[in-house]
Amino acid sequence: MYAKVIVDVPAKQTNHAFDYFVPEPMRDWVAVGSRVGVPFGPRKLQGFVVELDTQVDYDPSKVKPLTEVMDLYPPLTPDLVELAHWISQTYVCHEVTALQAMIPGALKAKYERHVKVADGGAEGVEIEMQADGQHKMLLPEQLEIIEYVRGKGTVEIGALLHKFAAAGGAVKQLIVEGMLHEVQMIKDRMSAKKVLTVIPPEQPDMLWEWAEQLPARAAKQKQVLSYLAQHPVPIKLSELLHEVGVSATTVKSLAEKGWLSIAEVEVFRDPYAERTFRRTEPLPLMPAQQAVFARIEQAVTGNTRQVFLLHGVTGSGKTEVYLQSIQTCLDEGREAIVLVPEISLTPQMVERFKGRFGDQVAVLHSRLSHGERYDEWRKIMLKQVSVVIGARSAIFAPFTRIGLIIIDEEHESSYKQEESPKYHARDVAIARAGQHQSVVVLGSATPSLESMKRTLRGKASTQQLFDMNHIQTAAAARLPDTAVRSSIDSLNVPFELLSMPTRVEGRPLPPVHIVDMREELRTGNRSMFSRPLYKAIEERLHKKEQTVLLLNRRGYSTFVMCRTCGYVAECPHCDISLTYHQSSHAIRCHYCGYAERQLTTCPSCSSEHIRHFGTGTQRVEEELNKLFPGIRVIRMDVDTTREKGAHEKWLTMFRNRQADVLLGTQMVAKGLDFPHVTLVGAIAADTVLNLPDFRAAERTFQLLTQVAGRAGRHDLPGEVYVQTYAPEHYSILTASKHDYHGFMEKEMTLRQLHEYPPFYRLILLTLSHEQLPLLMRTAEALAARLKELAAEVPTIPIEILGPVASPIARIKDRYRFQCMIKYRGDTAISGLVQQALTLLQDVERQHKLTISVDVDPQMLM
Repeated sequence: MYAKVIVDVPAKQTNHAFDYFVPEPMRDWVAVGSRVGVPFGPRKLQGFVVELDTQVDYDPSKVKPLTEVMDLYPPLTPDLVELAHWISQTYVCHEVTALQAMIPGALKAKYERHVKVADGGAEGVEIEMQADGQHKMLLPEQLEIIEYVRGKGTVEIGALLHKFAAAGGAVKQLIVEGMLHEVQMIKDRMSAKKVLTVIPPEQPDMLWEWAEQLPARAAKQKQVLSYLAQHPVPIKLSELLHEVGVSATTVKSLAEKGWLSIAEVEVFRDPYAERTFRRTEPLPLMPAQQAVFARIEQAVTGNTRQVFLLHGVTGSGKTEVYLQSIQTCLDEGREAIVLVPEISLTPQMVERFKGRFGDQVAVLHSRLSHGERYDEWRKIMLKQVSVVIGARSAIFAPFTRIGLIIIDEEHESSYKQEESPKYHARDVAIARAGQHQSVVVLGSATPSLESMKRTLRGKASTQQLFDMNHIQTAAAARLPDTAVRSSIDSLNVPFELLSMPTRVEGRPLPPVHIVDMREELRTGNRSMFSRPLYKAIEERLHKKEQTVLLLNRRGYSTFVMCRTCGYVAECPHCDISLTYHQSSHAIRCHYCGYAERQLTTCPSCSSEHIRHFGTGTQRVEEELNKLFPGIRVIRMDVDTTREKGAHEKWLTMFRNRQADVLLGTQMVAKGLDFPHVTLVGAIAADTVLNLPDFRAAERTFQLLTQVAGRAGRHDLPGEVYVQTYAPEHYSILTASKHDYHGFMEKEMTLRQLHEYPPFYRLILLTLSHEQLPLLMRTAEALAARLKELAAEVPTIPIEILGPVASPIARIKDRYRFQCMIKYRGDTAISGLVQQALTLLQDVERQHKLTISVDVDPQMLM
């Protein structure tokens, strides 16, 4: 048996499968998706088995054997291996990078340097070592080192140097002279958690008899035996000691008599072990909910490959439709994946799913520890759960019978991975659904224009959208052929629009008031709160109702400027201004983390007139406390939610009405449902509008619509105030009317006019290097090569824009240039990009040039 293995070396030269021989003892353990240890040059590396065969195309005697199988069960299913290849080709990344993205961090290989005694080396006490053609005797300390390593088999170099701290030179000499060989060992970052467990005998009645045999002075041992006789099940040692009130010595002495046993037993780390979830029953559906559910149910029970775009206004009851659709899926004996944006993965959201499906649910998100995430993933592997709820990467849950994938808030840009592999979870979900003949539900009150355009066209963008670069026109056949192992080559998944246009029980959407901050300024109000919003907050405090305030900037202020000479404090490593944080009295870069103490004088002109400008969440909190003495404010942003459990703590406090105002960045804009929130205020609604991004208007409309939806979701009526310096902008006007269709028509017209997605597709190539001249030359060469290749494919209109400096031209002391490829049609042109990038292989390797490829980018900064 031979295995084709993708090795853990993310480089263009190794971005293909290598053949290895599978030794006889390993054959029952190796499968597609297995992690294996393989020799690779002088090193030993981790690899992933992507194919098995009974022959190779060259001399079998030259094929090296696998050295180890790293898991009892393959961590990847065959369909995930196939999907990784599709991601590699579609998003132009190394295949091992795609494979690594699919396994939990605990399984990502950690390489340790070990040493062992060379074969035949150091057999006796008086050993000669040959050096420079001369024979010399080993020193006593060298003999001691050799005997120590021989006794251990292999020793990690750091541990060896620690053991023989005064003999570092002797260790090095032994390695140089070949007496010790260096070997690389692959270790997991995390292992299963094991706890000492007391196991009663198979015949628990014997415990009473043994208790009678003990002398009177052994009262503690009798207590242990009688407790186990009454509870004859394995119990954690720590729990037994607590229950009976004895020491570990007492229990161990009983184990020495052979009356019970103590063993290490594997347990799952449960992030919700301390929580109890009240069981909930399905709610009666309103007519619009019922119509949507019936259509999804029909597709799930019919094993139909289908994508539904569910456009439901905020508060329309999408979550209940999701829950009942999942139940249908489980009744069919299949599994469900639910994706939500990371910032929406609140305890409230988890509670809804755990309350309905209990222990059948695994939760995967970044706020869990490595160990907790590893154990949640193992529950999926061992088929102990049937539902996964999580952020973007949960799409790779190793299920084998997927019946339903739900993506809530499908418009969210956080579903696009910003590091390699730069996949979009929405498109990966559709690809997985194609593999499993399953249903995808994309839910949102403000669907992305890309998804809406697919539904309006009746079908997904044509089969080539997910076609692994199989380009079928004659002209396109000149593009480089990409060898594929995947069957994801003609998904052609139909899209269908489902609508829930009203809130549950006919509750009204809250009225939205636009406040022109220019007018406020003209009338002398220099506060960050307009007079209408101030009065509204005052009224809610009087009524003991709650308020949500949105400001999409963290920190105290957005920049620090000298009013005498105009100097702005900037990061020395990035071309971006520093943000002032009052709590730490520091100015900080939000890109590289650089920080320095608060400035009291201008470094340029020594003036003392250096001030903080703009408004951040810290400053709004301070202003609220000044204007409303005694007000209770909870601030939620990246700075206040770093600690584990912080989200849950703040939101539980707010739900328990221990605060009057929830102030935060966009993490307060979605996924929250509090019955006493009757006021929502957007402090600076046009923050995003001024960014150099063609999606700025769409993001503004989505954010305002989402945050407005937090108000009046239950019996109390809601109200929304939007403060802006651009009250006439169509995104703000349509958001104030909850008019998605009005916004969509206007935005679609502008996108088509300016040739932007969803009418065109984009690929963004970003190059970075410490030397600007080298970077510019390389970027020019890449653009020229792309234009040459584009000219060879005349049937696909391809435009190459750039190279130009990136909007943020330097990050972490590396200059950044970018090229943009704009093209029409749905044919993936990733193969063209891959061919152009071969031109830069030598520059990348020799000069440490970094190239990032982003297919269908969500961020252009």
